[in-house]
Amino acid sequence: MILLPCPWCGPRDAGEFHHVGEAIERPDPRTAEPARWRDYLYIRSNQLGWTSETWYHRAGCRKYIRVERHTETNEIRASRPSGQAEEAIR
Repeated sequence: MILLPCPWCGPRDAGEFHHVGEAIERPDPRTAEPARWRDYLYIRSNQLGWTSETWYHRAGCRKYIRVERHTETNEIRASRPSGQAEEAIR
């Protein structure tokens, strides 16, 4: 069982959440080339190790959170509200 620490609801079972995917920077719609949009929408690094992901708490507060999770061990290092600065979790 994976426990995700929701900033609003506290630790909850991962079954309450929807995994949105890797947290990657969204391109600027005014300046991004089509190739950049394709990479943003379809290409994921799928790395082994620590990654930053977005999760949606569908069975709780219905808010998005950013989680740092190890992809092999499922250890959670940090979580914060999605959109909050990276420095805020350290």
